[in-house]
Amino acid sequence: VQVVESGGGLVQPGESLRLSCLASGTIFSFGTMGWYRQAAGKERDLVATITSGGSTNLGDSVKDRFTISRDNVKNAVYLQMNRLKPEDTAVYYCSVIERVPGTARGSYYEYDYWGQGTQVTVSS
Repeated sequence: VQVVESGGGLVQPGESLRLSCLASGTIFSFGTMGWYRQAAGKERDLVATITSGGSTNLGDSVKDRFTISRDNVKNAVYLQMNRLKPEDTAVYYCSVIERVPGTARGSYYEYDYWGQGTQVTVSS
């Protein structure tokens, strides 16, 4: 499975960016897809996740500014980031979970894949 992010860049505070992530290389479906970020010298933190059914979970620091969405046909997940702040500066990583059917009826295995990350810098 290949995971490729795009859409990062340099913006000024208050501006918007939209990140895209495309997953490919499998015939199986994807479960939860999401975005995480890692600022310099800090741990990787959750930004937002979305299940295959569309249920979302957003981090407290972004829930009133960011929106996550997905396209199950394209195996894509998007992160719309509005009213960006300098503290949003980080490398943003896309995570996808591939769901592979197991041998037992109704069972499946989950495999987690990550992209290489895209830099988002918010600065005046």
